Amino acid sequence: MLLLGLLQTGTKTTPLNTTWMLSAALLVVVLLAAAYLLLLALRRGFGHGPSPADESASAKSLTDNPTAFMTASMQAVIQKLRDQEKELAALQRRDRERAEQTEKLSEAVTRNMPAGLLLISSAGLITIANPAAEAALGVRTLSYRRYTEALGIESPLAKLIAGCLADARTYRREEIEHASLGGELRRLGVTISPILSSTGQASGALCLLSDLTELAALQHQVRVKESLAALGELSAGIAHEFKNSLATISGYAQMIRSETSGDVGENAQRIIEQTRALAHVVTEFLKFARPLELSNEEVALNSLVERTIEEVRDAMPEVEISVSGEMEQVLGDEALLRQALLNLVRNAAEAAGNQSFGGRVMVTGTVEESSGRPVQRISISDNGPGIPPADLSRIFAPFYTTKANGTGLGLAVVQKIVLQHGGSVEARNRPEGGAELIVWLPASREHSATLDSVAAGT
Repeated sequence: MLLLGLLQTGTKTTPLNTTWMLSAALLVVVLLAAAYLLLLALRRGFGHGPSPADESASAKSLTDNPTAFMTASMQAVIQKLRDQEKELAALQRRDRERAEQTEKLSEAVTRNMPAGLLLISSAGLITIANPAAEAALGVRTLSYRRYTEALGIESPLAKLIAGCLADARTYRREEIEHASLGGELRRLGVTISPILSSTGQASGALCLLSDLTELAALQHQVRVKESLAALGELSAGIAHEFKNSLATISGYAQMIRSETSGDVGENAQRIIEQTRALAHVVTEFLKFARPLELSNEEVALNSLVERTIEEVRDAMPEVEISVSGEMEQVLGDEALLRQALLNLVRNAAEAAGNQSFGGRVMVTGTVEESSGRPVQRISISDNGPGIPPADLSRIFAPFYTTKANGTGLGLAVVQKIVLQHGGSVEARNRPEGGAELIVWLPASREHSATLDSVAAGT
């Protein structure tokens, strides 16, 4: 029974204890044999000795049976230990396979998550970063880099991670702006949670990221459209009556000028000029406030851009204008798109034309993917003085202008036309100097062309 108990207990051991168990089993067998011999000697001493025939059988048993018993017992113990070793090896193999399957499943889930995932250690090292996080942040190979080095120590995301690691603070549904290495500004939704140790200290941080850039752009477009609609309804009637009053003032001024001379006639002429200028502003405002009626037709951007650039070249031959890249066809109103592009190219040429080292305007077309759909990107950049940083946020606001004779409606009209075509427009300053206006329009891949002309007049 002791041997069986030891064998049963051995099923719970590991292969590392096999030698010890074998030694213990041999010791048990020796003790059993000694006990058996002692029992025979005691029986003989108490007068229960066997007959001569039994004596010879007992002698044979004392010489042969203990050896056979020990041999059989040792073989049984060894076989049991071998069976246990095989069973333990099979259990270890199954556990290892299960762990590998769990690890592969975890890696697949992390890799295919639509949200970005960052796991940061207490030392500030990014130990896990999935492809969605790298795409949202615009940074390649985030793993095993310090978050301050990969994101920038002054970035809003780095500051939130630092607060989580230092104070074990949780941040839920925070919205931040992140500048990628390419200078692109992105809107991110962030949730950061500390990984707490048994002492309650943060041993790491788990960060979930969502790219809200497109959603924020769509929300902005909706707000702009709603504002334009409200502005149009409110101002259309007032502007119409105001224009009628200006026509009356201009008519009386013309009568005074025709009937008088000298200073009175000159003053009447100034009144006529100012009323015409004011009437032009009112007319432009009505165009801006009035809802646009778009004709839905295929517009070949390559020829449209070429014609627009030629018109600006003729008006400002001192400015070098180049065009390159790929231009797709888009659905929309050709006249309105021409008006928007002409306004942007002319503004860029006017900004660059004042430079003593020679003005230059670059128009570049590229095709990008957004939500699985092709998008035409048109960049109009110049080497002018750029846009004051304080003015970037209001450059598309109605009546905002930096020109002495500007109405402040040019870029507002451009934005309205682009929004009506389902696109967006953005203004930024170039790192090397000058401004860049970027237009995105939904594109069609049925026809495309590549433009490449580098000098004015080519």
